[in-house]
Amino acid sequence: MFRPRLQPLRAVISRRYASTSGPNSLLLIEYRGGEIDSGTLSALTAATSLGGQVTGLIVGNSEEVDGVVEKASKLKGLNKLLRVSSPIYSPPLPETVTPLMEKILSSSQFTHVVSAHSSSAKSILPRLAAKLDVPAVSDVTGVEHDQSSSSTTFTRPIYAGNAIATVRAPESIPVKVFTVRATAFDAATDGEAVEVETVEPVEVSDIPVEHLGTSLTKSDRPELGSATRVVSGGRALKNAETFNKVLNPLADALGAAVGASRAAVDAGYADNSLQVGQTGKVVAPELYMAIGISGAIQHLAGMKDSKLIVAINKDPDAPIFQVADVGLVADLFDAVPELVEKLKK
Repeated sequence: MFRPRLQPLRAVISRRYASTSGPNSLLLIEYRGGEIDSGTLSALTAATSLGGQVTGLIVGNSEEVDGVVEKASKLKGLNKLLRVSSPIYSPPLPETVTPLMEKILSSSQFTHVVSAHSSSAKSILPRLAAKLDVPAVSDVTGVEHDQSSSSTTFTRPIYAGNAIATVRAPESIPVKVFTVRATAFDAATDGEAVEVETVEPVEVSDIPVEHLGTSLTKSDRPELGSATRVVSGGRALKNAETFNKVLNPLADALGAAVGASRAAVDAGYADNSLQVGQTGKVVAPELYMAIGISGAIQHLAGMKDSKLIVAINKDPDAPIFQVADVGLVADLFDAVPELVEKLKK
């Protein structure tokens, strides 16, 4: 039942793909609170590196979409913007967005579909790839398109970042679907406004899921995933009260976001949204300070691409010192308050 239904759509896409003269990418644009997600800006940079055309897709209800379209239409690298608004897309769910993207792909000449490696996109794009009967490549850190062979080569980290896999999608795959690790590409900047086209929504009956609500952690500090400075704490901080008492003054003095290791999150010191690592957020700030973090491989996978890594730990053999640019072997309860005082001066 599954494969025969999908083959005609893939055949249509294959014929359209053969007629294109170069890459034609569809970028899923994500946003929150009227602002485009930073990961989407990085995904746009990855899409433009393929060459060819890049078309953005914004999905949501009318009120949300109207506030974002103007900003998105001025992103450098976009050649066109598709706008789709309907109450059915509030919020955009995989079960409602996938049929829309299927329709767009079946009636257009897109060769690539790209988005940031976000929680939402990780649900939507693999579902879309399955519907199209094509593979999906996730968490891409490098991409290169060969115009002569119409193949695309991706690089992506595996084994918690300890190895890099090179994956080649040949010409026989009509649409290459991939998500991008935001920290691996620079964010796109503003450019000239492009054409905005309104696309009719695809009504979906009998949606098997219901969105109950969205819970967001609010903070006056920079957002962890896009902050240029991050101060993270580990299990050595003993408890939630001590975690906040030690790290918050340092983060305030540096204008930094606060992060945490998985051990600290599991112990209840910090909210899950602050977890940095393989199963948390991947960050690459200008400055990353690891306070009382031993440096388990899962944590290193989420921060080792930071420009400057500073570690404070009383264990001189802690693995974190192997990746740190600056290391201080000291008791964090003495070193951090002293550092804060010096920074204030």
